[in-house]
Amino acid sequence: MAGPLIECVPNFSEGRDPAVVQAIEQAIASVSGVLLLRSEMDPDHNRSVITFAGPPEGVAGGALRGIAAAVERIDLRKHSGVHPRMGAADVVPFVPLENATLDECVGVAHRLGEEVWQRLGVPVFFYEAAASSTERAPLENVRRGGFNRPTLVPDLGGPALHPSAGACIIGARKLLIAFNVNLDTADVGIADLIARKIRASSGGLPFLKAIGVPLASRKLAQVSMNLTNFERTGLDEVLQAVETEAARHGVAVAGTQIVGLVPKKAIEAAAARNPRWKNFDSNLILENRLASVRALK
Repeated sequence: MAGPLIECVPNFSEGRDPAVVQAIEQAIASVSGVLLLRSEMDPDHNRSVITFAGPPEGVAGGALRGIAAAVERIDLRKHSGVHPRMGAADVVPFVPLENATLDECVGVAHRLGEEVWQRLGVPVFFYEAAASSTERAPLENVRRGGFNRPTLVPDLGGPALHPSAGACIIGARKLLIAFNVNLDTADVGIADLIARKIRASSGGLPFLKAIGVPLASRKLAQVSMNLTNFERTGLDEVLQAVETEAARHGVAVAGTQIVGLVPKKAIEAAAARNPRWKNFDSNLILENRLASVRALK
């Protein structure tokens, strides 16, 4: 049996300066055993997402180096963007992939948190499976108030946040799909109404989180979503719900965006219900990307 393989999908508060994001990528990839799977940045969110995998020790080491690079280069006092944020290295989740458990990822998250606080002086919150209480498990609860007015005290360090790097929210969770739908309108109010209608917290689709945000550089509004259990609420169901609500407001869908990678099982389930998903970009499927990167090693 092969050794355990876990994934890390850190979100950094920089989406406009390619040099900063590249420096973070290089720091992560410098650790032996790390497989860099995808990196992307968005100027309106002013956020980048880097997906990588490997053995637990290597992934933890890559995450620490990436966080250190972000702390050195990102100053939240000068940051602006539509995405909620708490830190320069904002959210760092660990996900079990092969021969690994969620509990093992919790251990990785807790050990990394100690190092981030002790070595970098950045306070740490733990969330999802790594949370210290049920109140702190949802990411939105931890991040409420943001960098300027956090409502909770960090689990490690603090109570004050790092003056320029804020805090790091570290956790362990199952596979999640980040899925955005762009609307053919600049009216973010419509995106807000759609998000409110379809998200689980408002009585909409189960296991769906959604917010409306403006994409000023593209003159569009976006429904930005997380599917926290794609086996219960699939990509096809989410897209159909957005399209239905958008039509009620007289607005068309301008396009869709996957952030990070998608489990093969999620695409197979969506395609079985709606044939349009059979044309999904195979390069965005997690298992395919893992196989191609491994083949290059």
